[in-house]
Amino acid sequence: MGQPLSMDLRARLLAAIDAGMSCRSAAARFGVAPSTAIRWQAQRRATGSFAPKRQGGDTRSRRVEERREEILALWEARKDITLDELRVSLAGAGLVVANATLHRFFVRHGMTRKKRLAMPLSRIGRTS
Repeated sequence: MGQPLSMDLRARLLAAIDAGMSCRSAAARFGVAPSTAIRWQAQRRATGSFAPKRQGGDTRSRRVEERREEILALWEARKDITLDELRVSLAGAGLVVANATLHRFFVRHGMTRKKRLAMPLSRIGRTS
C-alpha cells in the first residue's frame, strides 16, 4: 500500500484553492489527480482537517467478534476441529468467513490450534 501524500503538499494545494484557483487547475499545478484535490477540499470543509486518514487494518473483524461465543463454543466442543470444518459449521449458522479470518481471530485471542501427534515418536527411526 502506498504512503499518503505529505501535509506540506496538501497545505500548498489547499492554499492555492483558497487563493482562487479551481480544484482542477490546482491539482494540475501540483501534479495530483483532480479527484484528490476535490476530496481534500471536501474533507477540510466537512471536518476542518485535511490530514490523511488511517490506512489498512482489519475492518471486518467486528463481524467475527460479534459471534465470538459461538466460535469458541464450537472450538471447545471439538478442539481438533480444522479451520475449514469450523468455517463450514459457521456457514451453516449464517456466518460466512474465510479460513484466514478465523486464523486471525485465534491469533488475536492468543489461542494456538496446533494438532498433537496421534502417536508418540519412534525411538528407532522416523515414522513419516
